[in-house]
Amino acid sequence: MLTRRSLLAAAGGALGLAAFARAATAGRVLVLGGDLAEIVFALGAGARVIAADDTALWPPEAEALPKVGYLRRISAEGVMSLAPDLVLASPVAGPATAMDQMRAAGLEIAVGPEGDGFAVVPEKIAFVGAALGLQAEAAALAARVEAEMASVELALAGLPDRPSVLFLISVANGTPIAAGSGTAADAMIELAHGRNAATGFEGYRPLSIEAAIGFAPEAVLLPDHAAAAAGGGAAAVAAVGLAETPAARAGRILVMDGLKLLGFGPRTPAAVTELARALHPDTAAQLKI
Repeated sequence: MLTRRSLLAAAGGALGLAAFARAATAGRVLVLGGDLAEIVFALGAGARVIAADDTALWPPEAEALPKVGYLRRISAEGVMSLAPDLVLASPVAGPATAMDQMRAAGLEIAVGPEGDGFAVVPEKIAFVGAALGLQAEAAALAARVEAEMASVELALAGLPDRPSVLFLISVANGTPIAAGSGTAADAMIELAHGRNAATGFEGYRPLSIEAAIGFAPEAVLLPDHAAAAAGGGAAAVAAVGLAETPAARAGRILVMDGLKLLGFGPRTPAAVTELARALHPDTAAQLKI
């Protein structure tokens, strides 16, 4: 259960106790990280956000915000020109030189918790709630999301098999970049009772066509932006030479909202449900998921 002490610790670890009181009343918030932006809006604080990075795509109000560039290639000058009272930042926001430049200029920057997997979701909610002075709202949101996830896990417990899934985060230039262990995609596949087909490496790595075919995935999963750039899921798989995999032959090419799938935010229970339904179409209806 998320207590007031844990909520304060979440913000205090990132901001320091002296800065916490100032940040909690911040009226001009800039968010670097689509997952954190989604949480801010879910807590009802969207009106305080003046801008975000390019990964802030949900809800529609977040997508409509002024953007300061891609999450990992932020311009310090662009952020500072907007004079935010507080920057809520994903731990992967960068580059480090830009983050250091903003701190040196006196900006308050609160960095969210690290990690992939459902366990980090309530931690993120606690962090944002504490940083914005919305502890009660954060506790309620976290409790709701945890209850939703518990319900999903209970329903999925009866699934009989774990089909192998190859997640491709990019197919640009004809090179498939796959998710290995220790990635958000790997964690989501596991939650949906699938099995990551890409074994033997950590993180995201380019694959040779031979290696990708050798994984013999039963399903290929892509984020929507990668599929759209290639003209659709089937076109993306064909473009990188995977048309003869079991997944492609069976037509099991799955495309999902990238932020919903990989962001580990309030929509994670819904993302797990959507992926599980796609991976287990024959049994999903019986299990009422």
